[in-house]
Amino acid sequence: MFDKLKYVTDAVHAKIPVSIQLLLWAAIDTMIVNKRDYLQVFNIKSIYQEGVFKLCIVHTQEEPNYVKEHSTVISVQINEKLYVIDIGPYSTMLLAIEYCYPPL
Repeated sequence: MFDKLKYVTDAVHAKIPVSIQLLLWAAIDTMIVNKRDYLQVFNIKSIYQEGVFKLCIVHTQEEPNYVKEHSTVISVQINEKLYVIDIGPYSTMLLAIEYCYPPL
């Protein structure tokens, strides 16, 4: 999973610096698990500490359960939840607010 084509939505492209996008893709690639879930979740929060903004990134998946925290220093504030969804031939990174269920 997550080893084919990779896409990001326009909203991710506009709100999330490429360096952070690459960090998220790398976080998926370097997971040490028996199986990756098709849905990877990233909660990103900026924290101002000692004169700099630090990003706290919490990476999770449901099955099997996985939680890992990452942090990095960055000059912009980001407070977003992102999903990375693998559907076989490609994976897509999107903001959580972009995801919707089909209408009933």
